[in-house]
Amino acid sequence: MFQQKLPIILASKSPRRQELLKAMGLDFKVVLKDVDESYPESLSPAEIAVYIAEKKAAAFTDISADSIVITADTIVAYGGEILGKPADKAEAIAVLNKLSGSVHQVYTGVSLSYAGKMHSFYDLTEVVFNTLSADQIEHYVSNHNPYDKAGSYGIQEWIGLVAVEKIIGSYTNVMGLPTEKLYKALSAL
Repeated sequence: MFQQKLPIILASKSPRRQELLKAMGLDFKVVLKDVDESYPESLSPAEIAVYIAEKKAAAFTDISADSIVITADTIVAYGGEILGKPADKAEAIAVLNKLSGSVHQVYTGVSLSYAGKMHSFYDLTEVVFNTLSADQIEHYVSNHNPYDKAGSYGIQEWIGLVAVEKIIGSYTNVMGLPTEKLYKALSAL
């Protein structure tokens, strides 16, 4: 069993990632830094998620060597297209229309930095969506906040209850942090 002996820094403003670390029983503090999240177009979705997580981790070179820094990035991919955070309501509706009645992939890249070393990994979950009506999509976009979520949705919200037919892989990965793999990685430190 993992026994926390070192301070943990979560480099994420995501309330979902914070909730997941709390649920894991970890004591941590949130420290944020602005990082350019651009990436080379030649990368696969898994490589993009890890690349951005590592860019975020590289911004924390000034943190004490006796702390573990956790960074993460979540990518939603549909038919080879990366579906980021929507810019506005029209884009959120368009993305949810794409996902309706289809299968998409969610990749989360995670980097753990400790004592000048970085350990990175990713997780993949396939998500099968039921077909959504225009009214259901409008309801979700109008009553929830799709704008801070890759793919325009949060699986833990209303849409997850009505749209997600099944997932193949980690549920927490779709929320933004594959806790199962993170636990193993922390235990290995």
